[in-house]
This record gives sequence, C-alpha cells and structure tokens, in this order.
Amino acid sequence: MLLHYAPPLTPYLDILYQDDTLVVFNKPSGLLTVPGKAPEHRDSLEYRARLVWPGIRLVHRLDMATSGIVVMAQTADSQRELNWQFQQRSTKKHYIARVAGTVTADFGSINLPLICDWPNRPKQKVCYQHGKPSLTHYQVLSRDTDSSRLKLIPVTGRSHQLRVHLQWLGHPILGDKFYASAAQTNAVARLQLHAEQLVLQHPDTKQQLHIVCQCPF
Repeated sequence: MLLHYAPPLTPYLDILYQDDTLVVFNKPSGLLTVPGKAPEHRDSLEYRARLVWPGIRLVHRLDMATSGIVVMAQTADSQRELNWQFQQRSTKKHYIARVAGTVTADFGSINLPLICDWPNRPKQKVCYQHGKPSLTHYQVLSRDTDSSRLKLIPVTGRSHQLRVHLQWLGHPILGDKFYASAAQTNAVARLQLHAEQLVLQHPDTKQQLHIVCQCPF
C-alpha cells in the first residue's frame, strides 16, 4: 500500500536512448514503473511514456524506490525479443548500492531461495522449502566508517532480490524501508539502489547496445 504517493515531476521523462524499436529511460526514485490499482497511483513511468508513445510496451520494471535504467519496446516483435533476452539472461546489467556497515570481503556471491512473505507483502523472504533460486554477485567499490558502496550483478531477477540479499548479508541497503532498521532507513533521503548499466542486443540491428546511467548518489 502506498501512502502519500508524490512522484518527482522534473524531469517528467528522462530519455537515455530512443529509436523506432525501443526507448530507454532513467526512472527516478519515487516513481512507479507501472500504474498502481488506485486512481491516485496512476502516474508512473509507463503512463508517462504512453502519453508520448501510445503503443509502447513494458519489458521489465524497477521497484518504485529504485532509480535507473528501464527499457520499453515500441513494437510487439521487439517486446518479444527483449523479453526473451531477459528470460534467457543474455543481457548484462549491474546496480550500485550503498549499504550499512563495512563489508569485509572485497567480492562474493549470495545464493538464496526467495518467496513472497504473504502476510507482509510486498516483502520477500528466504525460504529453503518453497523459495525460488536467486543469485547475486557483488564487489566492494569503496568503504567508509559506517557504509560500503557496492556493485551488484544479479544473475536472476526475483522481486526485491538485491534488497533481501543485502539484508541477509548483514548490510541492508541504506534507505530501505522494508529491510533496513529505522536508523538505516532515515539516514538518507532515498533508497540507495540504482540500475547503472545494461547491455543488450538491439532487436532489429542485432548490434550490442550499451546503456550507462550514472549513479546519482
């Protein structure tokens, strides 16, 4: 349930790349990728995009609090091709996160079975009996006295995967109202998670498309 939904209005749409086949956006933190069920939650990246391109089609999504790269397709064929690339994990992507505490290992992997925590949805939880496999690789980019900056490479794409994985590691993402403590949530103005880079094959030209969207924090 969203309380006091007030998505950022400037820039209304931040376009990183566009052609007749696809459009790549930089979604700001605080904006839904797709409309919510309630009328007051209609404003979203998809809604805004359809005001410009009425036939645009969703390929993937980011959590409302996460910022960064989102791809949409201009045609049914390109949507089908891009969906296939994501499903086959042939795309390459990474995120940047600031997490609580000092992560001691320079790099590592987190492999956990995840499932929806239904009484507390949309939260997810680790469940070794019924959860679906999820895998994230991480690399420490820098450390300071009370936080660490990480590069995150998700192999799978489960809901809230990165957020649950970092909580399990003992270093919740700063600003995470679902998985961090109150102090860790209130320490920053927004969730410190950003989709910074995506590499995919252009559906029409078959050339490699390398999108970079600099992390804002």
